[in-house]
Amino acid sequence: MKKPAFSKRHLILPVAALLAPQPAHAQVIAVADSGDTAWMMLCAMLVLLAALPGLALRLAGLSSVRSALSAVAGNMGVAASVSLVWAIAAYSLIYAPGDAWLGGSGNLLLSNLAALRDSMTVPESAFVLFQMSLAILAACVVGGAVVDRARTGWMILFAPLWLLLVYVPTAHWIWGGGWLAGLGVMDFAGGLTVHLCAGFSAISLSLIAGRRASGTASGHAPALSMAGGALIWLGSAGSVGGWALGATDDAATAILNGHFAACAAALGWMVLDKALGRRGTATGAISGALAGLAAIAASAALVSTGGAMLIGLAAAVICRGVSGLMGKSVDDPAHIFALHGIGGLAGVLLLPVFVLPVLGGVGFEGAVDLSGAMLSQVIGVIVVALWSMAGTAIAALLISVVLPLRVSPKEEENGLDTALHGEQAWDFR
Repeated sequence: MKKPAFSKRHLILPVAALLAPQPAHAQVIAVADSGDTAWMMLCAMLVLLAALPGLALRLAGLSSVRSALSAVAGNMGVAASVSLVWAIAAYSLIYAPGDAWLGGSGNLLLSNLAALRDSMTVPESAFVLFQMSLAILAACVVGGAVVDRARTGWMILFAPLWLLLVYVPTAHWIWGGGWLAGLGVMDFAGGLTVHLCAGFSAISLSLIAGRRASGTASGHAPALSMAGGALIWLGSAGSVGGWALGATDDAATAILNGHFAACAAALGWMVLDKALGRRGTATGAISGALAGLAAIAASAALVSTGGAMLIGLAAAVICRGVSGLMGKSVDDPAHIFALHGIGGLAGVLLLPVFVLPVLGGVGFEGAVDLSGAMLSQVIGVIVVALWSMAGTAIAALLISVVLPLRVSPKEEENGLDTALHGEQAWDFR
């Protein structure tokens, strides 16, 4: 199913020119709509808010007190390296004309950007900025799976290779008109392309890195991780609202549905904790909200308000169960796999049901029916999950030839941050 059609607004020639006699071949020149352009740029900044201070604070709070600074430094380093590779090649390999498997070389180093992106009302540079913010978010999410034990330098080298091997093909297959899009796989704002991809990459990386020597004790600053989670909640409005590709009713609907899904998931997680005989926790509430946001991303502008709430509630129940199970076998301090991977998976598979008009959704286009749409979604989930895990393993092993992933046992015991002249400093290594 294609994304919903959005209004196209064009500016016309100045009034004085219109009043003058016009030659027969004169044409109206389409230029970018300033409102839609400003909206896309704002949404990109909101996503970066989630990726940089949001994830940085969340990871710092969930790590040990002697490794918090390294968690923040690694997050920032990943964002920087991914941004450069995005400009050099990644954007072109996703969106430049190519084939069903990969884009072309027409926009390497962001060359040949159009004044107006095809079928949009914004310049291609604004579209590049928004798409880059989503790529940064995905890469930073993956890095959260190995805090407290991964070298900062290793993560900075790994992230751009992961971007090229995993994220770029996935994004092209779905958003760039690739073969999964041709099969009818639906993903409005990244439930599959960002969250599921990052989540399954994270579990692969966690298994390769192994468990922390200190075990899986909770982080040192729950309030800090709560603040980071709240910033991610706020920033997610940019990812779903930006994919409306303009300041339209679809953008407002997507943001509303994202918020409602997060609220339903946060309360559902707390109620489930209580039902299981445990006291509800603040960190549980924000975990539920993040699961709801991952789940609704695939369908934010395509479902009704009630549908969004039910998707969020379902994500809370599923992700809460997976989180409890995975905590005993996989060392993933930020629960990346449970919240983003499983949350995204739940939302992608629930999309065909809640998009039905009888449930208030926008419906399917053409001859697509529920069974056909569900089959497409299942194929998309299987392909992206397997590709993400395999590609992550390949990237991790390649970088490990140059630089080991883990710090030494002694360094891990003492913490990744290094005391230097009375200040905390992180070691690039």
